[in-house]
Amino acid sequence: AVVSTQSTWEAVVSTQSTWEAVVSTQSTWEAVVSTQSTWEAVVSTQSTWGLAGAMSLCFVYSLDYTRTRLANDLKSNKGGGERQYSGLLDCMSKTFKAEGMQGLYRGFVISCVGIVIYRGFYFGLYDTIMPYLPEDVSFAARFGVGYAVTVSAGLMSYPIDTIRRRMMMTSGEGVKYNGSMDCASQILKAEGFMSFMKGAGANVLRGMAGAGVLAGFDVMKASYIAYAYPESIEK
Repeated sequence: AVVSTQSTWEAVVSTQSTWEAVVSTQSTWEAVVSTQSTWEAVVSTQSTWGLAGAMSLCFVYSLDYTRTRLANDLKSNKGGGERQYSGLLDCMSKTFKAEGMQGLYRGFVISCVGIVIYRGFYFGLYDTIMPYLPEDVSFAARFGVGYAVTVSAGLMSYPIDTIRRRMMMTSGEGVKYNGSMDCASQILKAEGFMSFMKGAGANVLRGMAGAGVLAGFDVMKASYIAYAYPESIEK
């Protein structure tokens, strides 16, 4: 009888161990699913903001091209040379006559890649990090996160921005690149990799403005919600 009782307890202990193993396995799978959902949310957020940036680029790229050409035209004029363009419309019309719509959108594809990276990380990383912080986090902390995100996004997309600007400057000129890859290879062979990062230091300082936009928007949004919907704050 004693042996039989001992065997029964051993069976009970064995069953308990089996259930503990099942629960442990279930918890592990839940952790895996939770991690997968987190990464899916990160990718989804960054993709959404990146796509929004690419769509906006379709409408403003020709203006960005014209701004870059006019800025370079003013720079060359300081050396005593004659200005090539008299204004915005003159620049666009001369480029259109010389190369058509393709001239106004030279470097558009690589710019789309760059803005997807920049906007995706700029907004996506900020929206991903902030939910892990307390809701009443200080403005300084929000600004710090925003600045880190802005600088990171800017540095990651800066080489692509360099290629974009180089391709813009060759539109309507004798020097041509066969594409963004050809432009990148020529810059790399002639000037080295660090030429892709020329001006990045100023971009880092300019990141303070981007950080202010992200942190300031959160503060203004909270203030507006408190003013317009006080009942939601009380709850």
